[in-house]
Amino acid sequence: MFELTAGAVFFCCVVAAFFLALWLWYDRRDHRHFEIERRKTTFHCIRCDALYAAPTGTETCPCPKCGHSNGRLKF
Repeated sequence: MFELTAGAVFFCCVVAAFFLALWLWYDRRDHRHFEIERRKTTFHCIRCDALYAAPTGTETCPCPKCGHSNGRLKF
């Protein structure tokens, strides 16, 4: 059977692997969430001269100030 030392080392390795897996899972989840929030498309209203942002993938978006529909800025 196992000795006390070998059992303790095995238990510590299992606990460490569990916390490592948990840390990696939360890190990947948070990275995906913040990357989506960080990526924005910038718009410039030609009517009221306002700058505003919308989620990625939006080609046209109405201005929050005047409601005029504008195309995205291309750099």
